Amino acid sequence: MDLGLKDRVYIVTGATRGLGNATARALVDDGAKVIITGRDEKRAEAAATELGPDAVGLAADNADPAAAQRLVETALEGLGRLDGILISVGGPAPGTAADNTDAQWQSAFESVFLGAVRLARAAATVLGEGGVIGFVLSGSVHEPIAGLTISNGLRPGLAGFAKSLADELGPRGIRVVGVLPARIDTDRVRELDALSGDAEAARTANEAAIPLRRYGTPEEFGRTAAFLLSPAASYLTGIMFPVDGGSRRGF
Repeated sequence: MDLGLKDRVYIVTGATRGLGNATARALVDDGAKVIITGRDEKRAEAAATELGPDAVGLAADNADPAAAQRLVETALEGLGRLDGILISVGGPAPGTAADNTDAQWQSAFESVFLGAVRLARAAATVLGEGGVIGFVLSGSVHEPIAGLTISNGLRPGLAGFAKSLADELGPRGIRVVGVLPARIDTDRVRELDALSGDAEAARTANEAAIPLRRYGTPEEFGRTAAFLLSPAASYLTGIMFPVDGGSRRGF
């Protein structure tokens, strides 16, 4: 299926590894040009080199108030246009309500929540009809995940912002979507499994609770996200799309 991505330009944040990187690869494979970001300049440049000549790597911290505008200007000045953005950030520190500190909450709010809001607002000012803003969120949008209290607090609020933004930008022909990964086989998920003290046992138990009986792959997530960002999904907006192997029990 041709997703209609040829020569379109996207920003993908947090894309030096994991879900953001898999999405950037899927976009490039279908003909798009991408700007990928990470906090470390060398890692961002190395990841872009691996993706090929249609990828540019830049160092950017979503918590930096100046990062959003700089990325948008780079797309316009360097690649001539911007068609969409996928806002992906690393997960907040794990912990319970009793364990997480004010500093952890503040850091997560700046990067996960406010940083994402800034990126979306900056992109919205320059996107035209057919543009798209995507958020990588989590299944915690719908129900809390044990041991991830900060994520449980911030992700639903960001989903609410995304829905409000979809309503506001819809008349301009700009779409807003959320992608909700569950157990995808990334470094982040393996780290969370290891917190139990027995990563293999945790994975076995988690897989048993997934209807497809396995973790997803980053490539499966990336292909789904690339579709949602593409013109092929031109009538999808304001949605929270689960990529979870059937884990969500609600409709």
